[in-house]
Amino acid sequence: MIPYEWFERAEERIAPHVVETPLTHDDRRGLYLKWENRQVTGSFKARGALNKVLSLNDWEREAGLVAASAGNHGQGVALAGQLTGAAVEVFVPAHAAPGKVEGMRRLGAQVQFVTGGYGEAESAGKRYAKAEHKVFVSPYNDAQVIAGQGTLFMETLRQLATLFGEATGKGRVAPSIATWVIPTGGGGLISSCGAVLARRGHPTDLIGVQPAASAFTYSMYHRQTQEGVIDGPTLAEGLSGPIDEDSVTIPMLRQFVRDVIVVSEESIARAIAFAWGAYGERIEGSGAVGLAAILEGQVARRPCVIIVTGGNIEEQLFQLAIRQHEGESWN
Repeated sequence: MIPYEWFERAEERIAPHVVETPLTHDDRRGLYLKWENRQVTGSFKARGALNKVLSLNDWEREAGLVAASAGNHGQGVALAGQLTGAAVEVFVPAHAAPGKVEGMRRLGAQVQFVTGGYGEAESAGKRYAKAEHKVFVSPYNDAQVIAGQGTLFMETLRQLATLFGEATGKGRVAPSIATWVIPTGGGGLISSCGAVLARRGHPTDLIGVQPAASAFTYSMYHRQTQEGVIDGPTLAEGLSGPIDEDSVTIPMLRQFVRDVIVVSEESIARAIAFAWGAYGERIEGSGAVGLAAILEGQVARRPCVIIVTGGNIEEQLFQLAIRQHEGESWN
Protein backbone atom coordinates (compact mmCIF):
# COMPACT_ATOMS: atom_id res chain seq x y z
CA MET A 1 0.00 0.00 0.00
CA ILE A 2 1.26 3.47 -0.89
CA PRO A 3 1.41 5.61 2.28
CA TYR A 4 -1.27 8.28 2.30
CA GLU A 5 1.39 10.85 3.16
CA TRP A 6 2.79 10.33 -0.34
CA PHE A 7 -0.48 11.58 -1.83
CA GLU A 8 -0.42 14.62 0.46
CA ARG A 9 3.18 15.40 -0.47
CA ALA A 10 2.37 14.93 -4.14
CA GLU A 11 -0.42 17.48 -3.89
CA GLU A 12 1.94 20.04 -2.38
CA ARG A 13 4.69 19.22 -4.87
CA ILE A 14 2.66 19.62 -8.06
CA ALA A 15 0.27 22.38 -6.94
CA PRO A 16 2.20 25.22 -8.64
CA HIS A 17 2.17 23.40 -11.97
CA VAL A 18 -1.37 22.02 -12.37
CA VAL A 19 -4.85 23.52 -12.37
CA GLU A 20 -7.98 22.56 -10.48
CA THR A 21 -10.24 21.12 -13.16
CA PRO A 22 -14.04 21.50 -13.10
CA LEU A 23 -16.41 19.03 -11.49
CA THR A 24 -19.98 19.39 -12.75
CA HIS A 25 -23.22 17.77 -11.64
CA ASP A 26 -25.74 16.36 -14.11
CA ASP A 27 -28.62 15.96 -11.68
CA ARG A 28 -31.02 14.40 -14.19
CA ARG A 29 -28.63 11.59 -15.01
CA GLY A 30 -27.17 11.26 -11.52
CA LEU A 31 -23.64 11.98 -12.71
CA TYR A 32 -20.73 14.00 -11.37
CA LEU A 33 -18.25 14.64 -14.17
CA LYS A 34 -14.60 15.48 -13.53
CA TRP A 35 -13.17 17.26 -16.58
CA GLU A 36 -9.45 16.49 -16.67
CA ASN A 37 -9.50 17.39 -20.35
CA ARG A 38 -9.08 20.90 -18.91
CA GLN A 39 -5.80 19.97 -17.18
CA VAL A 40 -2.44 21.33 -18.32
CA THR A 41 -1.29 19.29 -21.35
CA GLY A 42 -4.98 18.32 -21.76
CA SER A 43 -4.78 15.20 -19.57
CA PHE A 44 -4.58 13.94 -15.99
CA LYS A 45 -1.26 12.31 -16.91
CA ALA A 46 0.57 15.54 -16.08
CA ARG A 47 -0.15 14.95 -12.38
CA GLY A 48 1.71 11.66 -12.10
CA ALA A 49 4.56 12.62 -14.39
CA LEU A 50 5.19 15.88 -12.55
CA ASN A 51 5.17 14.23 -9.14
CA LYS A 52 7.60 11.54 -10.24
CA VAL A 53 10.08 13.89 -11.89
CA LEU A 54 9.92 16.51 -9.11
CA SER A 55 10.57 13.77 -6.53
CA LEU A 56 13.82 12.68 -8.23
CA ASN A 57 17.28 13.70 -7.09
CA ASP A 58 19.11 16.28 -9.17
CA TRP A 59 21.59 13.68 -10.42
CA GLU A 60 18.73 11.47 -11.63
CA ARG A 61 17.19 14.29 -13.64
CA GLU A 62 20.61 15.24 -14.99
CA ALA A 63 21.03 11.71 -16.34
CA GLY A 64 17.96 12.23 -18.52
CA LEU A 65 14.40 10.94 -18.55
CA VAL A 66 12.87 8.28 -20.78
CA ALA A 67 9.18 7.46 -21.20
CA ALA A 68 6.95 5.34 -23.38
CA SER A 69 3.61 6.80 -24.30
CA ALA A 70 0.72 6.91 -26.70
CA GLY A 71 0.92 10.67 -26.16
CA ASN A 72 -0.50 12.04 -22.92
CA HIS A 73 2.04 10.61 -20.49
CA GLY A 74 4.80 11.71 -22.82
CA GLN A 75 3.51 15.27 -22.74
CA GLY A 76 3.41 15.15 -18.94
CA VAL A 77 7.01 13.96 -18.72
CA ALA A 78 8.05 16.53 -21.32
CA LEU A 79 6.44 19.30 -19.26
CA ALA A 80 8.25 18.06 -16.14
CA GLY A 81 11.51 18.01 -18.07
CA GLN A 82 10.93 21.55 -19.29
CA LEU A 83 10.30 22.74 -15.72
CA THR A 84 13.37 21.03 -14.27
CA GLY A 85 15.81 21.30 -17.16
CA ALA A 86 15.92 17.52 -17.68
CA ALA A 87 16.33 16.08 -21.17
CA VAL A 88 13.36 13.89 -22.15
CA GLU A 89 13.10 11.14 -24.75
CA VAL A 90 9.75 9.50 -25.44
CA PHE A 91 9.25 6.21 -27.27
CA VAL A 92 5.90 6.13 -29.05
CA PRO A 93 4.03 3.58 -31.19
CA ALA A 94 4.25 4.01 -34.93
CA HIS A 95 0.56 4.98 -35.03
CA ALA A 96 0.79 7.64 -32.29
CA ALA A 97 -1.56 10.57 -32.82
CA PRO A 98 0.27 13.37 -34.68
CA GLY A 99 -1.18 16.06 -32.43
CA LYS A 100 0.11 14.34 -29.29
CA VAL A 101 3.53 13.83 -30.87
CA GLU A 102 3.69 17.51 -31.76
CA GLY A 103 2.64 18.37 -28.20
CA MET A 104 5.61 16.42 -26.83
CA ARG A 105 7.99 18.09 -29.22
CA ARG A 106 6.68 21.58 -28.38
CA LEU A 107 7.54 20.85 -24.75
CA GLY A 108 11.10 19.92 -25.71
CA ALA A 109 10.98 16.11 -25.84
CA GLN A 110 12.81 14.02 -28.40
CA VAL A 111 10.40 11.48 -29.91
CA GLN A 112 11.44 8.01 -31.05
CA PHE A 113 8.94 6.03 -33.14
CA VAL A 114 8.77 2.28 -32.60
CA THR A 115 7.22 -0.23 -34.99
CA GLY A 116 4.19 -1.82 -33.37
CA GLY A 117 1.90 -0.75 -30.55
CA TYR A 118 2.34 0.59 -27.05
CA GLY A 119 3.82 -2.68 -25.75
CA GLU A 120 6.69 -2.51 -28.23
CA ALA A 121 7.27 1.17 -27.44
CA GLU A 122 7.42 0.47 -23.69
CA SER A 123 9.85 -2.42 -24.15
CA ALA A 124 12.11 -0.31 -26.37
CA GLY A 125 12.02 2.61 -23.94
CA LYS A 126 12.93 0.47 -20.94
CA ARG A 127 15.80 -1.21 -22.80
CA TYR A 128 17.16 2.14 -23.90
CA ALA A 129 16.90 3.70 -20.43
CA LYS A 130 18.74 0.75 -18.87
CA ALA A 131 21.50 0.76 -21.49
CA GLU A 132 22.03 4.52 -21.26
CA HIS A 133 21.64 4.75 -17.46
CA LYS A 134 18.68 7.11 -17.70
CA VAL A 135 15.51 7.22 -15.56
CA PHE A 136 12.53 5.42 -17.07
CA VAL A 137 9.27 7.11 -16.03
CA SER A 138 6.49 4.53 -16.25
CA PRO A 139 2.96 5.84 -16.82
CA TYR A 140 1.54 3.43 -14.22
CA ASN A 141 4.06 1.05 -12.64
CA ASP A 142 5.54 3.56 -10.22
CA ALA A 143 4.40 4.55 -6.73
CA GLN A 144 5.25 8.24 -7.19
CA VAL A 145 3.35 8.38 -10.47
CA ILE A 146 0.35 6.78 -8.77
CA ALA A 147 0.63 9.23 -5.87
CA GLY A 148 0.54 12.12 -8.31
CA GLN A 149 -2.50 10.72 -10.06
CA GLY A 150 -4.19 10.32 -6.69
CA THR A 151 -4.24 14.10 -6.28
CA LEU A 152 -7.10 14.08 -8.77
CA PHE A 153 -9.29 12.26 -6.25
CA MET A 154 -8.27 14.39 -3.28
CA GLU A 155 -9.34 17.38 -5.35
CA THR A 156 -12.57 15.69 -6.46
CA LEU A 157 -13.58 14.84 -2.89
CA ARG A 158 -13.22 18.49 -1.89
CA GLN A 159 -15.28 19.57 -4.88
CA LEU A 160 -17.99 17.01 -4.13
CA ALA A 161 -18.26 18.30 -0.59
CA THR A 162 -18.62 21.85 -1.88
CA LEU A 163 -21.17 20.98 -4.56
CA PHE A 164 -23.25 18.88 -2.18
CA GLY A 165 -23.13 21.48 0.56
CA GLU A 166 -24.21 24.26 -1.77
CA ALA A 167 -27.01 22.11 -3.18
CA THR A 168 -28.48 21.06 0.17
CA GLY A 169 -27.57 23.85 2.56
CA LYS A 170 -26.59 21.21 5.12
CA GLY A 171 -22.91 21.97 5.21
CA ARG A 172 -20.02 20.63 3.19
CA VAL A 173 -20.41 16.90 3.56
CA ALA A 174 -19.52 14.83 0.50
CA PRO A 175 -22.44 12.81 -0.90
CA SER A 176 -22.50 9.05 -0.84
CA ILE A 177 -21.28 8.10 -4.30
CA ALA A 178 -22.57 4.74 -5.46
CA THR A 179 -19.95 4.19 -8.15
CA TRP A 180 -16.73 5.68 -9.48
CA VAL A 181 -16.14 4.98 -13.19
CA ILE A 182 -12.48 5.23 -14.20
CA PRO A 183 -10.81 4.80 -17.61
CA THR A 184 -8.25 2.03 -17.13
CA GLY A 185 -5.10 1.18 -19.05
CA GLY A 186 -2.16 0.21 -16.85
CA GLY A 187 -4.32 0.74 -13.77
CA GLY A 188 -2.44 3.60 -12.14
CA LEU A 189 -5.39 6.00 -12.02
CA ILE A 190 -7.96 3.57 -10.66
CA SER A 191 -5.43 2.20 -8.15
CA SER A 192 -4.81 5.70 -6.86
CA CYS A 193 -8.55 6.26 -6.60
CA GLY A 194 -8.97 3.13 -4.49
CA ALA A 195 -6.09 4.06 -2.20
CA VAL A 196 -7.32 7.61 -1.60
CA LEU A 197 -10.96 6.68 -1.06
CA ALA A 198 -10.08 3.81 1.27
CA ARG A 199 -7.88 6.06 3.38
CA ARG A 200 -10.58 8.74 3.55
CA GLY A 201 -13.24 6.23 4.59
CA HIS A 202 -15.32 6.44 1.42
CA PRO A 203 -16.95 3.40 -0.21
CA THR A 204 -14.72 2.04 -2.95
CA ASP A 205 -17.15 0.73 -5.54
CA LEU A 206 -14.83 1.24 -8.46
CA ILE A 207 -15.40 0.19 -12.06
CA GLY A 208 -12.58 0.33 -14.59
CA VAL A 209 -13.38 0.74 -18.28
CA GLN A 210 -11.26 -0.32 -21.26
CA PRO A 211 -11.83 -0.47 -25.01
CA ALA A 212 -12.86 -3.96 -26.11
CA ALA A 213 -10.38 -3.65 -28.98
CA SER A 214 -7.38 -3.76 -26.60
CA ALA A 215 -8.60 -5.30 -23.36
CA PHE A 216 -5.36 -6.29 -21.63
CA THR A 217 -6.18 -5.10 -18.12
CA TYR A 218 -9.70 -6.50 -18.47
CA SER A 219 -8.17 -9.89 -19.22
CA MET A 220 -5.62 -9.62 -16.43
CA TYR A 221 -8.36 -8.74 -13.95
CA HIS A 222 -10.79 -11.48 -14.99
CA ARG A 223 -8.44 -14.23 -16.25
CA GLN A 224 -5.18 -13.41 -14.42
CA THR A 225 -3.39 -13.43 -17.78
CA GLN A 226 -2.93 -11.26 -20.87
CA GLU A 227 -2.22 -14.24 -23.10
CA GLY A 228 -4.14 -14.21 -26.35
CA VAL A 229 -5.34 -10.61 -26.08
CA ILE A 230 -5.26 -8.73 -29.38
CA ASP A 231 -3.97 -5.16 -29.42
CA GLY A 232 -6.35 -3.77 -32.01
CA PRO A 233 -6.79 -0.19 -33.20
CA THR A 234 -8.97 1.93 -30.94
CA LEU A 235 -10.15 5.48 -30.44
CA ALA A 236 -8.97 5.03 -26.84
CA GLU A 237 -5.33 4.48 -27.79
CA GLY A 238 -4.14 5.81 -24.43
CA LEU A 239 -5.69 2.75 -22.75
CA SER A 240 -4.31 0.18 -25.17
CA GLY A 241 -1.45 -2.29 -24.95
CA PRO A 242 -0.20 -4.79 -22.37
CA ILE A 243 0.85 -3.95 -18.82
CA ASP A 244 3.93 -5.08 -16.91
CA GLU A 245 3.35 -8.55 -15.47
CA ASP A 246 4.90 -7.36 -12.19
CA SER A 247 3.13 -3.99 -12.10
CA VAL A 248 2.38 -2.60 -8.66
CA THR A 249 -1.10 -1.83 -9.97
CA ILE A 250 -2.13 -5.49 -10.35
CA PRO A 251 -2.54 -6.25 -6.63
CA MET A 252 -4.11 -2.81 -6.15
CA LEU A 253 -6.67 -3.58 -8.84
CA ARG A 254 -7.57 -6.80 -7.07
CA GLN A 255 -7.81 -5.03 -3.72
CA PHE A 256 -9.89 -2.00 -4.69
CA VAL A 257 -11.75 -2.62 -7.96
CA ARG A 258 -15.16 -4.29 -8.12
CA ASP A 259 -15.14 -4.82 -11.87
CA VAL A 260 -13.36 -4.01 -15.11
CA ILE A 261 -15.62 -3.76 -18.15
CA VAL A 262 -15.14 -3.08 -21.86
CA VAL A 263 -16.91 -0.80 -24.32
CA SER A 264 -17.16 -0.86 -28.10
CA GLU A 265 -15.61 1.58 -30.56
CA GLU A 266 -19.08 2.73 -31.60
CA SER A 267 -19.93 3.53 -27.98
CA ILE A 268 -16.69 5.47 -27.54
CA ALA A 269 -17.45 7.57 -30.64
CA ARG A 270 -20.99 8.18 -29.40
CA ALA A 271 -19.66 9.27 -25.99
CA ILE A 272 -17.34 11.79 -27.67
CA ALA A 273 -20.36 13.24 -29.49
CA PHE A 274 -22.44 13.10 -26.31
CA ALA A 275 -19.88 15.07 -24.29
CA TRP A 276 -19.86 17.76 -26.94
CA GLY A 277 -23.64 17.85 -27.47
CA ALA A 278 -24.70 17.59 -23.83
CA TYR A 279 -21.90 19.45 -22.05
CA GLY A 280 -19.93 21.37 -24.69
CA GLU A 281 -16.75 19.47 -23.75
CA ARG A 282 -14.21 18.23 -26.28
CA ILE A 283 -12.81 14.89 -25.11
CA GLU A 284 -10.65 12.12 -26.53
CA GLY A 285 -11.45 8.44 -26.84
CA SER A 286 -9.55 7.42 -23.70
CA GLY A 287 -11.43 10.05 -21.72
CA ALA A 288 -14.78 8.99 -23.18
CA VAL A 289 -14.91 5.33 -22.13
CA GLY A 290 -16.60 6.06 -18.78
CA LEU A 291 -19.39 7.95 -20.52
CA ALA A 292 -19.56 5.16 -23.08
CA ALA A 293 -20.22 2.66 -20.29
CA ILE A 294 -23.02 4.90 -18.99
CA LEU A 295 -24.59 5.24 -22.43
CA GLU A 296 -24.39 1.47 -22.92
CA GLY A 297 -26.27 0.97 -19.66
CA GLN A 298 -23.42 -1.00 -18.07
CA VAL A 299 -23.36 1.20 -14.95
CA ALA A 300 -26.76 1.49 -13.33
CA ARG A 301 -26.11 2.62 -9.76
CA ARG A 302 -26.35 6.34 -9.05
CA PRO A 303 -25.00 8.77 -8.21
CA CYS A 304 -21.66 8.10 -9.82
CA VAL A 305 -18.50 10.01 -10.61
CA ILE A 306 -17.20 9.81 -14.17
CA ILE A 307 -13.54 10.72 -14.62
CA VAL A 308 -13.01 12.25 -18.07
CA THR A 309 -9.26 11.84 -18.33
CA GLY A 310 -8.27 13.85 -21.38
CA GLY A 311 -9.19 15.93 -24.39
CA ASN A 312 -6.31 15.54 -26.85
CA ILE A 313 -8.24 14.25 -29.84
CA GLU A 314 -7.28 14.64 -33.48
CA GLU A 315 -9.59 17.07 -35.25
CA GLN A 316 -10.50 14.54 -37.94
CA LEU A 317 -11.56 11.93 -35.40
CA PHE A 318 -13.52 14.48 -33.39
CA GLN A 319 -15.43 15.72 -36.41
CA LEU A 320 -16.12 12.16 -37.58
CA ALA A 321 -17.66 11.25 -34.21
CA ILE A 322 -19.82 14.39 -34.30
CA ARG A 323 -21.02 13.65 -37.86
CA GLN A 324 -21.80 10.02 -37.06
CA HIS A 325 -24.21 11.09 -34.33
CA GLU A 326 -25.52 14.27 -35.87
CA GLY A 327 -29.18 14.78 -35.10
CA GLU A 328 -29.22 12.75 -31.89
CA SER A 329 -30.81 14.49 -28.94
CA TRP A 330 -28.72 14.67 -25.76
CA ASN A 331 -31.37 16.32 -23.59
